[in-house]
Amino acid sequence: MTGSATQPIEVGGRTISPGEKRQFRYSVGTSFHGDPIDIPVTVVNGENDGPAMFLSAAVHGDELNGIKIVQEVAETYGPPDIHGALVCLHVLNVPGFMAQQRYIPIYDEDLNRSFPGNPQGTMAKRLAHTIFEEFVSKCDLGLDFHTSTRNRTTMYHVRADMRDSDVERIARAFGTSVILDGEGSNGTLRKAASKTGVPTVTVEMGRAHRFQSTHLERALHCVASVLAEHEVLPDRPVSWPGWTRVVARDGEKTWLRAATGGLVDMKWGPQPLVEDGEQLFTISDHFKDEVEVVRAPSTGLVVGVLENAVAYPGHPLCHFVSVDETTADIIRDDIERGEFDVYREGGFQRPEYGESGEYEGRDPLS
Repeated sequence: MTGSATQPIEVGGRTISPGEKRQFRYSVGTSFHGDPIDIPVTVVNGENDGPAMFLSAAVHGDELNGIKIVQEVAETYGPPDIHGALVCLHVLNVPGFMAQQRYIPIYDEDLNRSFPGNPQGTMAKRLAHTIFEEFVSKCDLGLDFHTSTRNRTTMYHVRADMRDSDVERIARAFGTSVILDGEGSNGTLRKAASKTGVPTVTVEMGRAHRFQSTHLERALHCVASVLAEHEVLPDRPVSWPGWTRVVARDGEKTWLRAATGGLVDMKWGPQPLVEDGEQLFTISDHFKDEVEVVRAPSTGLVVGVLENAVAYPGHPLCHFVSVDETTADIIRDDIERGEFDVYREGGFQRPEYGESGEYEGRDPLS
């Protein structure tokens, strides 16, 4: 354990004492204009012993759902509530966030391909190095929040290296039904952190450029579940989903792509489960003289999908995950209960239904 609430925690050039909550901005670099690039940080150091967990958002600057989640977690918990420490990194890619762009502007560098960084490297490498050394490396585990890129949306799921038992523990406790297994691309925050002994998972949900309330409510419950599993919230239960599908790193997931360019019409839905051979998309030219029909290669889940109504040849249309019949039957039961109604129209948001079958709002941390 590198962080403990029985001792001060030192992050971002500051010492936060046990029982203290601190909000500050930390300079991770300078812009081409010479202005500091400051990331907003909240640190909650509990009154009791426990692990230190980081929560990070907006490593891609236009992915906003995670920013709201980190904001709510930072506001909700105080030192008396937790055993351990929370290191809340509200926005990692500040230049991208300011421009509402995925990458660092001007040079289009991907901050999430730059970890653990290099103090003598490019701007992205330098930012990544400072963030990693000052915050990530000083924690015991982490959650990194993402959405899909522009013109796409993704269902609520976790990406994790399930061969690492510490990473697997986080992924299962987070409680999404779908877990995509894999260590991640070189330079990603979760891969770099996990390799250095800070087990980390990526949480994917929804669209860029917006807050999506249903995702946010569910994610706050899932954060609390991870905190409960690691006894940061020792009196809270761990929440387990009704079903879990761990998708192996090879052979069970694929991007279905357009063979021809044209106008895309989505035919699947509203629920994410599709049957073998079911029509998912049609692609037509302006005169409908040529129409390509894209079908499901097996029974499975549409995990991520193109939202733009046009595609070039080779353009990805959807991220598809095969499921076995046992899992499919459980999902069909969920569909019958109405849990996936308005699924596609809601942008991969799963509504919560009460016994009456109607949506019931709720306190996300109750």
